[in-house]
Amino acid sequence: MILVRKKCFTYLLSLAYVILIVILLSCYPLQAEFRVCNKTSSKVGIVIGHKSHDQPWITEGWWNLHSGTCKILVSGPLVSRYYYLYAVDYDNGGEWSGPAFMCTYEKQFTIKGIENCVKRGYERTGFSEIDTGKHRSWTVNLITAVKKAEKVLN
Repeated sequence: MILVRKKCFTYLLSLAYVILIVILLSCYPLQAEFRVCNKTSSKVGIVIGHKSHDQPWITEGWWNLHSGTCKILVSGPLVSRYYYLYAVDYDNGGEWSGPAFMCTYEKQFTIKGIENCVKRGYERTGFSEIDTGKHRSWTVNLITAVKKAEKVLN
């Protein structure tokens, strides 16, 4: 009889610990986000493009990051697999870009849709594709900007 009570007490104590751990973890949710870190010696400007479920494509910018700082661009668990990034190095020139074209604007903006950028008064800008797979969080580290080839006039 004492052995049964001891096993029951041990079981209840274990169950109480599990419940306590679950409660504590629910108070501190896991960090989930899309973050960009500036690992250069320059100040950089950043634009992000993304799509959520049945919503249109959205481009948002500009976030200015000083050297050695990070910024969360999308808070919460990532709902898309692909995010698109465009950034410029303000101090040394150059950019982080790619072949995926989206709309941007010279001042702070949020633009819905990626069609007819120029007709709508925006710039058409090439973004780099970031494949986050099935991750809930992702961090992009900007290291070295690529300088555009200068055109030579004859």
